[in-house]
Amino acid sequence: MQALLGFTPDADATAAGVMTACENMIPHELGMQSASSGVIPAGIPALAASCNGASAITKLDGVKRLFAGTQTKLYEMIAEAWSDVSAGAPTGVYTGGVDSRWVFAQFGNSTLASNNADVIQRSTGGVFAPIAYALKAKIIFSVGAFMMALNTSDATYGVSPDRWWCSASYNDADWTPSVSTLATTGELVSTPGELTAGGRLGEYAVAYKEKAIYLGQFVGAPAAWDWLQVIGDEAGCVGINAWCDIGGVHFIVGRGNFWLFDGSRPVAIGGGQVRRWFYANSEPNYLYKTQAIYDRANDMVWVFYVAIGSTTLSNALVYNIKTKQWGAVALPIESVLNYTTSSQSIHGMAISFPTIDSLAGISFDSAFWNGGSMTLGIFNTAHQIQLLTGPGMPSGFTTGDLGDDDTVSLLQGIRIRFSPDFKPASASVQTFSKMESGDSLSTRASGTVSDGKFDVLQSARWHRAKFSFTGTTRVLGIAAKIKAQGKR
Repeated sequence: MQALLGFTPDADATAAGVMTACENMIPHELGMQSASSGVIPAGIPALAASCNGASAITKLDGVKRLFAGTQTKLYEMIAEAWSDVSAGAPTGVYTGGVDSRWVFAQFGNSTLASNNADVIQRSTGGVFAPIAYALKAKIIFSVGAFMMALNTSDATYGVSPDRWWCSASYNDADWTPSVSTLATTGELVSTPGELTAGGRLGEYAVAYKEKAIYLGQFVGAPAAWDWLQVIGDEAGCVGINAWCDIGGVHFIVGRGNFWLFDGSRPVAIGGGQVRRWFYANSEPNYLYKTQAIYDRANDMVWVFYVAIGSTTLSNALVYNIKTKQWGAVALPIESVLNYTTSSQSIHGMAISFPTIDSLAGISFDSAFWNGGSMTLGIFNTAHQIQLLTGPGMPSGFTTGDLGDDDTVSLLQGIRIRFSPDFKPASASVQTFSKMESGDSLSTRASGTVSDGKFDVLQSARWHRAKFSFTGTTRVLGIAAKIKAQGKR
């Protein structure tokens, strides 16, 4: 039985265990499994307009708040309703463009939100209000005793795409430059381009350009922060949401590579697996829209991107940190977030699952059953938040080429080993073949699973199989029964 290597379109198609195509399957520690479908949290309605950013935060006293931003409004989920918490609500509106993204950051009990078009907003409870210093920023995050803002504009310095700011020490509401409070600003000009992303890495601050990384360290008065450019083969980040912290390491989507950065030097990943495929199948003009998020419960990074020919987030690559394997999912979204679930009640289950049969596809190890757990959530294209904890989506994969250049072989069948309790509701196969490695594939036999195997019969030098599944599925391995017929 051959173990699968995950989605590996860049690999040699004749290597054992490769998957040349992948449909809604993600890497698990024990194999490849169907991606979970979305479940609407009980009682939560759709947002009024497209979600341009969302965040679930926790205050110092453990109180949780859920925010979502649209082009003109900020909303908070209160008593199973989206409440307008924009500055000047209910008549107040923001001036962000269609493409503006809200970013959120938590500093103690304060939540800050910024969209690069309006002054940074701040809330400790109830509605937001603009900070006193009229600073606009594309990127905000907290680090140590400070709030950071990158790619900014203000009355003193104007539009400064390479500028950074830090707030006063332990005061996220004070941004007026002062040596005594350590609030200050500066520019990162040693490399071209604007600051595209940034975040905390331990006690360090990281600022990204498309082809550069800067590491900031607190050094005290008068400079407050010292920034060094990181050496690393033009590593950088394509957009404000195109990175995530995977536990002391940043996962980064760059202009031509995926990177892991731990504060020393960036390390490229995905080579020989999915790198070339990704950059050939993602829309280069919309790479800045990429959203990466860490699903901590499952040790996976989801990279939502705009596929070729599209203008919106339509697909995702999924990377398993432990197995270092990849998967691929077709899932149109507006925004992605880590959502803290509440305990399940009979009332809530009845809303999301009106019949017992509709619960059948949710596996026993799903985060759906664990109240208070952090769960991967999305806003779908109907502006509705969904948790990816439902039954498995229709899924499948295509093998590499099985055979030999010199030997004509007879493919007599293919067996798949499914994980206990993860056998699909239905499974089918479509086979293909070719006589020479450079030939196009010809469509051959098809069939359905019987007794854990697919009975097919075809003769060729090279064989390939495409499997399709319905229901929650986990594949542990595959074995093809091939008999040599002769050599030339």
